Amino acid sequence: MSEPLRWQRTGSTLALSGKLDRDTLLALWHQRETAMAGIDTIDVAALDRVDSAGLALLVHLREIVRAQGSTPCFSGITEKLQSLITLYNLQQIIVSAEQTA
Repeated sequence: MSEPLRWQRTGSTLALSGKLDRDTLLALWHQRETAMAGIDTIDVAALDRVDSAGLALLVHLREIVRAQGSTPCFSGITEKLQSLITLYNLQQIIVSAEQTA
């Protein structure tokens, strides 16, 4: 069984940890609107694993932030996650906070 996905809001940052995959993302999916209220940064540094379903959720979370009128960014993108982002050609959508600084 997969390690559960955990998330924590600190100010305008949502920090995700654990595994973000098809087996673990349902809880966040159900709470996505509440979890994303007032968020402009999604910290993914503590994610151990992300699959294509998890990547799709990250894109969806980004769209929630955009709908709130903010320009979202991601912090802590690992090499493995960056490889997945590149594989799906999402570099213009999932933008690292480090790239915008």
